[in-house]
Amino acid sequence: MELAARYHDPHPTRLNDIAQRHGIPNGFLVQILIQLKSAGIVSSVRGKSGGYRLVQDPAMVSLGSVMSAVDGSTGEVIQNSETSTPFGDVLNSNWNSISQNLSLQLAEITIAQLIQESRDLGESMYYI
Repeated sequence: MELAARYHDPHPTRLNDIAQRHGIPNGFLVQILIQLKSAGIVSSVRGKSGGYRLVQDPAMVSLGSVMSAVDGSTGEVIQNSETSTPFGDVLNSNWNSISQNLSLQLAEITIAQLIQESRDLGESMYYI
């Protein structure tokens, strides 16, 4: 979210800035950014004034693609035909349907939408 909010900033965002601002341990954040970089969602700039940048406009990046890069897919349950039971078959079928619906919904939500919603929430919080 931090990189998306700074998408139009010409300077990359430093890892330490993100970690401090959000209270995330550096080591954990590095692992997430490595996964996002491998998926082509972020890029890194080396050097003293280096850091990370979102590759695409936040309106083009789905929550599903970010979650997939970090956590893997919501995935289908793999069924073992040798130990299959009617209850297990029904459970797997329902889980797979839920998983597919979740994937479709996550693909429709963009990072830009999340940023706007958080800004709207932040603005409304001042009036409470």
